[in-house]
Amino acid sequence: MIAGAVLALAVAAVLPAPLDLTRPCIAGEAVASELLRRRLAERGAGTGDCTAYLRLVARDDPTAEGFTIARSGRTLTISARSRRGLVYGAGWVLGHMDGLSLPFAATVRDAPKQKVRGTQIGYRPKNNSYDAWTPEMLARQIEDFALWGANRIQIIAPRSDDAPTSPVMPVPPEKAVVAMAETAHGLGIEVAIFYPLLGDYDGGASDRAEADRLDALLGTLPAVDALYLPGGDPGHTQPTRLFPMAKRLSRVLRARFPRAELLISTQGFDAAALDAFFAETDRRPPWVSAVFVGPQTRIAASDHLRRLGGRYPVELYPDTAHAMQAQLPVPDWHPAFALVEGREPVNPRPAAMRAAFARMAPGTRGAVSYSEGVNDDWNVHQWLAMGWNPDADPAEIAARHARTYFGTAGFAAIPAMLEDNWRGDPAGNEGIDRTLAFVDGLNPAPWAGWRVALYRYRAVQDALVRERWRRARARQAEALYVLRQAPAIGAGAAAAGAAHAFAKPETPRTAELLGRLVALADELRAAAGMQLSVERHGASDWRRGANLDRAQVLLDDREATTRAVAAALDLPDEAARTRALAAIGDPWGMAALVLHDDLGDPGNQPHLVRGAGEMADPQGWRTAIDGVNDHTPGEGWRLAEITYAEALYEHPLTLRYTGLAANRAYRLCYLRAGEDYALPLTLTANGRRLDAPAIRTANPQVVEIDLPRDIAATGTLDLVWQRPPGIGGGGRGRQIAEVWLVPEPSVFTCPQTGVHQ
Repeated sequence: MIAGAVLALAVAAVLPAPLDLTRPCIAGEAVASELLRRRLAERGAGTGDCTAYLRLVARDDPTAEGFTIARSGRTLTISARSRRGLVYGAGWVLGHMDGLSLPFAATVRDAPKQKVRGTQIGYRPKNNSYDAWTPEMLARQIEDFALWGANRIQIIAPRSDDAPTSPVMPVPPEKAVVAMAETAHGLGIEVAIFYPLLGDYDGGASDRAEADRLDALLGTLPAVDALYLPGGDPGHTQPTRLFPMAKRLSRVLRARFPRAELLISTQGFDAAALDAFFAETDRRPPWVSAVFVGPQTRIAASDHLRRLGGRYPVELYPDTAHAMQAQLPVPDWHPAFALVEGREPVNPRPAAMRAAFARMAPGTRGAVSYSEGVNDDWNVHQWLAMGWNPDADPAEIAARHARTYFGTAGFAAIPAMLEDNWRGDPAGNEGIDRTLAFVDGLNPAPWAGWRVALYRYRAVQDALVRERWRRARARQAEALYVLRQAPAIGAGAAAAGAAHAFAKPETPRTAELLGRLVALADELRAAAGMQLSVERHGASDWRRGANLDRAQVLLDDREATTRAVAAALDLPDEAARTRALAAIGDPWGMAALVLHDDLGDPGNQPHLVRGAGEMADPQGWRTAIDGVNDHTPGEGWRLAEITYAEALYEHPLTLRYTGLAANRAYRLCYLRAGEDYALPLTLTANGRRLDAPAIRTANPQVVEIDLPRDIAATGTLDLVWQRPPGIGGGGRGRQIAEVWLVPEPSVFTCPQTGVHQ
């Protein structure tokens, strides 16, 4: 003990005291030094007698974007070859401070590993935040990204797959785009334009009109370093027209900005279009600079690298914004979360983003993340940090994030805690309540901004989902239990008991959490322009991040059950009524020993073949994906009808049964439901094609098939749903909601669901 204390004292004597930044004197390169001065002043740094001297100077550096930070006494010198490098050095200082002290023991030399590190900002109505921002707020966000290591800001062109303007915009989109470009260029950061090709191009007037529109936009901007032309998502420009159009637009681009890059993507292409695309790149058109790989792309970045053969670099365009129906879906996401929090929730996913980066990034030159506002703020920062250093310790990324934006180390734990909240059934996840208690116990610095409310909102929202789901699950279990007792207690008593169970109110804690959620949503609207409600905040649609509007969505089947009970009570005799009510109470067929899967509910799909899983397959190409459609239980859909499992592109959706009776007949019922895809599916049983309808004629639709008696002779049965090969888009649409395998003979009747559309 004594030796350890002596060693600690010796080390303390060697290490220099932290640099005192309570009254720093800052000089040097104008833009970077002024940015650092403003950020330190926000944290409480004053003026007067200098407690430290910070110098930001241009000096030759072996790397174009690297920086060096050295200390001599009370003087800290940040040096770099470029303004951009000095901004990065200033960001390092801000991300390593403890209050107004900067622990600094040895010279720091740092430089990014990846060439491109950027994110997208869309000033458009679909965005869940940015369209309500002033130019000053947008400038602040771009500064934040630059301080964090971004070297490219991608701005969506004013004309996109969206309305031209929205009521919440404080300035016209054209003015906002110019302001963002000026801010980025002023910081030494590259300006990129994401320019969707939305027309039907034929080489004539429509092509000329597009070129004129681009030229008019470029003429308003101070600089453009890259132009991104997606093949689809949005748009539908096939390779036969994409390449001629890109060539035309490259001339327009380089007439104004000769050194600008032009990038194209394969988004939305089917297999034939992909072949056509790579046939064009085989010709090495000189006006193409790189290929970017984003959502709705049917092959991986590694496949692009292989097929391009080094002719062009490959860049990632990862979707950091969405939790489902997305490029990087949340695996095994419970439907209670999906129904309430929706596709664009506040979604820090440190483990998932690290897995995605590890799988997608090798061989690429970097990434520009696809974002739809501030809901994915953590994910954007994590991708920037991994682009700077692919080997960065996730804990250190989180610690720097906490020091930069919250001023307290405790916030470093929150992204991982919120990601863990989404694991498993919320009713059984006690960590959700611990996360909220932890968040409530933190004391951010007075200068911390809207990010505090952002993570508090998610923590409260998760707790609300857990509280409401526990109550809904208990109500439904009681109601269905009572209905199953109908033969013993009578139809009237069973119906009344079920109604009583469903009528039980929410808990007082639900009201308290809901009140907190509304208050935090209003705070985020005021501070971050976040539109968490359509009516209250001006969101474009609830699917676009407005999940406050879903906070009280029905989470049980009371509406569907009430309708079914009413129909049962209309039957002519008591025996028929009690049988019908008992069947309503047993939708799984338990009494008949039916093998049931509620696909889309991770805890109730025992026969689903899950596949590779998130860590090995973050994009879900070889993994069954859980989802929910756009309907709610309040519309009369059962929750089991709303949830579904799906598989992408050529990967089959498979259910596997083992231990079946070899000489027994089976009847198959399945519910084909999901989103409104009209795509042909084939169904095979142990490789034998079944006579199942290829096209869904209703949503939902029940299919019932008597299986051949010898189909399960080995005791094993594989049911496989497949769709035609070679499809494009997102590869989605192979969606099955519920499956019953019925051992015969049986009195079990396949549920006859109504058409709810």
